[in-house]
Amino acid sequence: MRAGTGLTGTVSDHLAGSSCRPGASPDNLPVMSRHVAIVTDSTAYLPQEAMERHRITAVPLTVVLGDRALEEGTEISARSLAQALQKRRPVTTSRPSPEMFAAAYRAAAAEGATGIVSLHLSAEISGTYDAAVLAAQDAPVPVRVMDSGMVAMALGFCALAAAETADGGGTLDEIVAAAQKRADGTAAYFYVDTLDYLRRGGRIGTAQALLGSALAVKPLLQLDDGRISLREKVRTASKAIARLEELVVERAGQSSVDIAVQHLAAGERAAALADRLRERVPGLVELYVGEVGAVIGAHTGPGLLGAIVSPR
Repeated sequence: MRAGTGLTGTVSDHLAGSSCRPGASPDNLPVMSRHVAIVTDSTAYLPQEAMERHRITAVPLTVVLGDRALEEGTEISARSLAQALQKRRPVTTSRPSPEMFAAAYRAAAAEGATGIVSLHLSAEISGTYDAAVLAAQDAPVPVRVMDSGMVAMALGFCALAAAETADGGGTLDEIVAAAQKRADGTAAYFYVDTLDYLRRGGRIGTAQALLGSALAVKPLLQLDDGRISLREKVRTASKAIARLEELVVERAGQSSVDIAVQHLAAGERAAALADRLRERVPGLVELYVGEVGAVIGAHTGPGLLGAIVSPR
């Protein structure tokens, strides 16, 4: 995980990326002001309840569908994105502007935050981290911007660790350390029906994409140093998903872990995998199951099945 120097002065079962006003509580009752605010981006795909409970703000990325620019989480759904991909409509994505981050930082300060930790998807995948660093330079309070090296709920688990530490009164350094520890232990594995979408978006090399397509094998991917890499080639979808399950069980071991199962237009696959993991992972604490948002879906295509293991 990379921590930016962008400092001013010296800064369950449904997943959906959304923003939450810092300081808001689920029942709209007054809450004690927390001195460090947590900001992430829409690709964390945190459950709404968790966003509200921990007062996490998510800055949205953008999906460009044809000639329309749509904010993830509010203006385009995963289902609409999947339908567009199936119809072979052109889809691209873009990072938030620095001003969007600046607005989030100003809002957090206005709510009483004296510092901000801003955690984002891997800088190897997106320019989101760079936009946040630019915005932090003129923020009204210190902002610590962090490249999580993660994506989807792998990022979400880091944001939760940061928020829980902030809820306990942690300092900026303690919050960063908690998120770093969570990131260091988290593993993310993905099955996709085809590597074509990742290749088109430049998220995986052409050589790897061609290798994954050879002989009609089914690719298993993993996050490795912030990049998406081809881990294994399996002959059939059913064998690939079985192997995905084994990787998760092996990684979890006997430890206390949280797991997220995420998908795009593959709800039955996701539910079945989640049921099996409930039975096979003895140290399972929380299991999140849901659909990824439009930004990640645009680069993986329909049929995505992912599993993220994050030790406590």
